[in-house]
Amino acid sequence: MALEGNIVDAAKAISLGLATGFGAIGPGVGVGYLMGKTIESVARQPELRSDLMGIMFLGLALTEAITFYALLMGFVAFFLA
Repeated sequence: MALEGNIVDAAKAISLGLATGFGAIGPGVGVGYLMGKTIESVARQPELRSDLMGIMFLGLALTEAITFYALLMGFVAFFLA
């Protein structure tokens, strides 16, 4: 049936969206927490601002990589399943 193929394609599209969406929740919270703690640290010791910013950007990059892993797994589910 032609309808069965459409349902499978729709399920794949939904799984891609859900994988990316749920995969972005954790890094979103992590980035917010990271930024807030960096601002708090700079407010307490302004002379360490440049050191803290470098560490913050490293943590930001590592946290954002999780979103790309979720997107990749979503693409795997979409194209290979």
